[in-house]
Amino acid sequence: MTISMATRPEPALRGDLLDPVPRPLLDRVATKERPAVLSAQLFSAGAAAGRPLPESGARWARSAALAGDLDSALRLADRVIAEQRADRGEAALVAAAALAHRGQLAHSTELYRWSGAGPAASFATVGLIGTGHPAEVAGLPGTATVDGPPTLLAHGALLAARGIGDSVTGTPISALGTLVRAADLLLPAGSAVLLPDSPAALAALVALHYGELAVAESVLTRAIAAGLGGVLLAARHRLLLAWSLMVGGRTAAARQCLAAVRQAGRPLEARDQLFALALDAALARRDSDLAAHRRAWLGACELLMRHPVDLFMLLPLGELAVAAARLGAHGHLATHLAEADALLHRLGDPPLWTAPLHWSGLHAAIIAERPDLAAERAATLARFAHASGFHTALAAAAECWLAVLAGRIDAGRAQAAARGLHAAGLCWDGARLAAQAAIRTKDRKAMVVLLDCARQLQGRPTAERPGTASAAGQPHPAPGGAAASDHPRLSGRERQVAALVVAGLTYKQIGDRLFISPKTVEHHVARMRHRLDCGSRSDLLARLRDLVGADRPT
Repeated sequence: MTISMATRPEPALRGDLLDPVPRPLLDRVATKERPAVLSAQLFSAGAAAGRPLPESGARWARSAALAGDLDSALRLADRVIAEQRADRGEAALVAAAALAHRGQLAHSTELYRWSGAGPAASFATVGLIGTGHPAEVAGLPGTATVDGPPTLLAHGALLAARGIGDSVTGTPISALGTLVRAADLLLPAGSAVLLPDSPAALAALVALHYGELAVAESVLTRAIAAGLGGVLLAARHRLLLAWSLMVGGRTAAARQCLAAVRQAGRPLEARDQLFALALDAALARRDSDLAAHRRAWLGACELLMRHPVDLFMLLPLGELAVAAARLGAHGHLATHLAEADALLHRLGDPPLWTAPLHWSGLHAAIIAERPDLAAERAATLARFAHASGFHTALAAAAECWLAVLAGRIDAGRAQAAARGLHAAGLCWDGARLAAQAAIRTKDRKAMVVLLDCARQLQGRPTAERPGTASAAGQPHPAPGGAAASDHPRLSGRERQVAALVVAGLTYKQIGDRLFISPKTVEHHVARMRHRLDCGSRSDLLARLRDLVGADRPT
């Protein structure tokens, strides 16, 4: 539920009904520990009765923020700060958290540094690193130990700051361990804590940049169950979970997770909307759905203009770079990518954060047919090969891609690189590399081996060997072992092609989906047209619609 200052309170909380209640009593009732929405309503009721901003204006702003009404939270917090009230430090914390959710990390960090209240130094540390200013962290007081009461929030924020620091200057496993501990520490706080970002979300980002998908899903699942960060972070946790599922090849589950976020009925804040649109683009790329790819890109274009580049948006930025290349709009992201490179350079080009962006850049260069740029990206990935097994897999796959593009197909090397990606958590990437190597090789035996590898990595059965029913053009067994007697003249592969033809996909899109060449798709269609005795393409489509419709469950 979104609370707006301009929205009329519910009848039970109308200002005229509460007007006889003494102001101090009303303020005390509103500031008691209670659901954020109710507290915000009580404060709003007082305002509706014509009362001035109460002494607890910062708490009102905090209640509005926790209820998800960032507009009201920012207005209230700004008034408290401008009027030099005693609680302006607390108000600055509220405004800083709200701005972080809107993607304004630099402004958020400035407010945390100015506030100096509670865990502000730890949140400022995360912001300074996230905006590429690590040298300024040393000037912050309270970054070594908890400054103030040793609350769960203070300790969790301190560990989060240390974890993000480790992600830049230490090892990925050290950073991830520290952030997971920070996330676990804050779980009991549930929805009552106002955070610019949760340690669980930061841990998931590090895990996704490092190929530790199981860790990402575990920490996010626990955060979602605990309601950590309330409504402000519910969408972010689920979007990151969807991202992890998508990278791991579970695209159907990723779509369900993304749909659940949108069906919640709350408008997404800027940084969450950016992740959602990048997820749309990533899923469309995996489906070879150019129309959906274009919709996601167009939706992200305007948002990118309003969202400054920071460390925690590099995953969606990389995916959108691939989308831009596919749509011939790579120039639109040149400034953002340059800013990202500059930010990473200021941080010392940490492998954890830098390598995944260059991996996306490699694929953007491949799609844009820029072998020179692809070679640059591959060379950068090779520099990071020593950092971890994940980085070794990226470097080997990048080198293999260059060989594939040049027509130098070594089936054994391509298989090893593809399986390395799969083991590193990049399931779809591994399958795609094997499939593209298969399509480009002139060696029939190597093609069969590589296509089998692609199907295995995609979680599909390997191709039948000559002499089996499918290889002879006979129908596959229907589910449950029964013969597919309803389509005796179409093989299982032909029925797959038929379904995609009816869905309107091009031969190239069908080939990408099934790991076969567009020419092979064309041959399948020609054989189906002959077997079904169709005189024209329109006749064939009509006949295929009937056959595909018969396959659908009733």
